[in-house]
Amino acid sequence: MRLTLRIWRQSGPDEPGSMRSYEVDGIAPEMSFLEMLDTLNEELILGGDEPVAFDHDCREGICGACGMVINGEAHGPDRTTTCQLHMRHFKDGDTVDIEPWRASAFPVVKDLVVDRSAFDRVIGAGGFVSAPTGSAPEAHATPVPKADADTAFEHAECIGCGACVAACPNGSAMLFTSAKVVHLNVLPQGAPERESRVLDMVETMDTEGFGGCTNTGMCTSVCPKGIPLSSISTMNREYLRAMRKGI
Repeated sequence: MRLTLRIWRQSGPDEPGSMRSYEVDGIAPEMSFLEMLDTLNEELILGGDEPVAFDHDCREGICGACGMVINGEAHGPDRTTTCQLHMRHFKDGDTVDIEPWRASAFPVVKDLVVDRSAFDRVIGAGGFVSAPTGSAPEAHATPVPKADADTAFEHAECIGCGACVAACPNGSAMLFTSAKVVHLNVLPQGAPERESRVLDMVETMDTEGFGGCTNTGMCTSVCPKGIPLSSISTMNREYLRAMRKGI
């Protein structure tokens, strides 16, 4: 396949950026999207040009590092991570627009790389269990109802890729934050910090400059792990509960 790529190029966070066009040829349908970008970068390097900077790590759909907007969709036309998107979703001669996440809380570092450390600070505000537990207990030492265990596992799948923020018209991080809150609050191990967790994480989320949620549902439509929209309403109930208790 031969493709025309229109890629956002920005040399630094304080520099102006713009879309630049590149032609790339010899793209096989079984290639991943990142392998296609690797092919482009090899050509750029051989030609003495600056390669396109983009985030990646595991390339197995686990780490959440490979975030980019492809033809206006977070992670592209398939509901998966960018590294697991394959070129068979495109046709020979297509023009593909590639941009970084667009959110004020995710400033561009370079090209397609954005600073997602705001997510780390939200996690640091309460996305953990601080009670010292010593060595790992026996698996059945603390009974957990199956429904609660299933809910915890479902929300623990969030990989923090940021697609929900990029897709949201408000740049909201409610889906991400709610996944982390619900994951821990539904388990007995998270009960001691149940109220302080949701209050601190929501406060940090707001402080970081993420937008408010208006229930458009775009976040769930692009989430590669299928975090449900109901997690946001669950977190809202947790927040109101904590506020009533005056924690």
